[in-house]
Amino acid sequence: MAPRLKEKYDSEIREQLQADLGLGNVMQVPRLSKIVVNMGAGDAAADAKLIDGVVADLRTITGQQPKVNRARKSVSNFKLREGQAIGASVTLRGDRMWEFLDRLVSLAIPRIRDFRGLNPKGFDGRGNYSFGVTEQLIFPEIDYDKVMKVRGMDITLVTTAETDDQGKALLDAFGFPFRRQQVGA
Repeated sequence: MAPRLKEKYDSEIREQLQADLGLGNVMQVPRLSKIVVNMGAGDAAADAKLIDGVVADLRTITGQQPKVNRARKSVSNFKLREGQAIGASVTLRGDRMWEFLDRLVSLAIPRIRDFRGLNPKGFDGRGNYSFGVTEQLIFPEIDYDKVMKVRGMDITLVTTAETDDQGKALLDAFGFPFRRQQVGA
């Protein structure tokens, strides 16, 4: 069974975007290609066991085994050695990507404390959108009692859009809660 958001994209959103953006070919319509979730653990340089908590949290959130990121260079000011584990990341594609996006928009983002909308300036110029969350506890599958330390994470939505406006139109169609621009302020 196809994920709910993917079915919605195929049946409603794609045709609507094609009409709104004035695209002649259905293959020009922007679509989501992957989601990258990155969680840093800079304090893992002092205690190597902390990276296990990061990996476990990311595995629980995404349903996929994370890749452990290691330091490329030694930096003495940060007490960092080359090859030390400093974070973990997951690249989601296919059905897992659609399921994660659905949970992100409908469950996790509404649970952010003092939420006033996502920054609409998080686009990179090519239609990809990145934003950060301050704690992994916004995801309902994380058990609050088993969390060793509250950590933030970066989430990047990679699209096939050619411009930021096309990427924003795609994410608006998925129901992303962008912050409203203040007029005259």
